[in-house]
Amino acid sequence: MHPDRPDRPACRCVICHDYGDRDEADHMDRRTVEQVQEYGWSVVMVPADDEGPAFAYTIGLWHTHGSPELAMFGLDVRTMQTLLNALGDKAAAGTAPAADQEHHGVVEGAPVVLKNVDLRWYRTFFGCAIAFYRRPPFPVLEVVWPDTGGSFLWQPESDEQYRRSQPQLWLHPAAHPEGVWTALANS
Repeated sequence: MHPDRPDRPACRCVICHDYGDRDEADHMDRRTVEQVQEYGWSVVMVPADDEGPAFAYTIGLWHTHGSPELAMFGLDVRTMQTLLNALGDKAAAGTAPAADQEHHGVVEGAPVVLKNVDLRWYRTFFGCAIAFYRRPPFPVLEVVWPDTGGSFLWQPESDEQYRRSQPQLWLHPAAHPEGVWTALANS
C-alpha cells in the first residue's frame, strides 16, 4: 500500500522507496524530488529545438494526489508550465483529471481536452518521469488545446499547421500520422 494513500498500491517512486542511489542523483533529479516534496509536483520543460516543438509534463501528481501526470505540447514552455500548474492545482484541490474530460478556464476562451497517453510513447517523451517512478505504468494524460477556431486535432475542420503542433499520443505510434512526433519516437 502507498504510505499516504491506503486506497492505492505502494508507490515505487524515488521518494517512497530507497533504491540506494540517492547520493548519485543528478541535479535535475534532486530538484524534481525537492519540488515534489515541497509543492506536490514538478513540471519538466523541454524547449523547442531542431528535433521538434516544445513540450512539458508533470512529475509527482500521481505520487502526491493519485492523479494522472499531465503533458502538453506545441506552446511556449513557460505557458505550458503555467497551464499544467493550473491543472495540477485542480488535482490538488480534489478535482482529479480524467480522460476525455474538458477543462474550462485553463486556456483563455477555450476548453482543453485530456486524453490517455498510450504507454508506447512513454520512453520517447517521459524519461524523467520513468526515472522518478522507476517504471511505468503511471498514468499520463495529454492536455490538448484547440486551434484559434476552437477545433481540436481530431476534428476535420482543424487547421493543418495546428495539427502538426501537437502529437496524438492516445494513438498507437504505428497509427499516428507521420511527422515530427513519429520521427522522435523512431529515433
